[in-house]
Amino acid sequence: MNADILLHPYDEELKRIINGFARLLKEVVETVDRFGLKKHFLHRHCNSGSRFYGEMESTDVQSEAALKCKQRFEKNRDKLFTFLDYDGVPWNNNNAEHAIKAFAALRAGIRGSSSENGTEDYLILLSVCQTCK
Repeated sequence: MNADILLHPYDEELKRIINGFARLLKEVVETVDRFGLKKHFLHRHCNSGSRFYGEMESTDVQSEAALKCKQRFEKNRDKLFTFLDYDGVPWNNNNAEHAIKAFAALRAGIRGSSSENGTEDYLILLSVCQTCK
C-alpha cells in the first residue's frame, strides 16, 4: 500500500485512508514499545480498529487507488488485527521475512530445489550461524 501512496501523491481519498490506518498503527506500536506484546494492553486497540473500519466503510471513494486500498483493507479485516487478541504475537512479519531470506539465498545459490536431507542440513547450519550472531 505504501507504493500506492507514492504513485498517487495527490489522491486525497487515498491519503485519508492511509493516514487513518497510520494513526491507529502508531498507537499500537507505542503500546508495544511501552508494554510489549501483551494482550492485556493491546486489546484496548480493538475498538480503535473497529472505528477505523467504520470510518472507512462510511467513506465513499471515487479514485481507483483509494478503492483498491479500501478493498484490500476489507479483504484482510479478519486477519489484520489478530495479534491484538494474543500474547507474544508480533504486529509485523519482519521476523518471518528475515528468516526466509536465508532460504531464498540458498535457492538462488543452488539454482533449483534441494532434497529434504539437504534442507535439514542447511537448517542445522543456519541455526549454528544464528547462534553465533
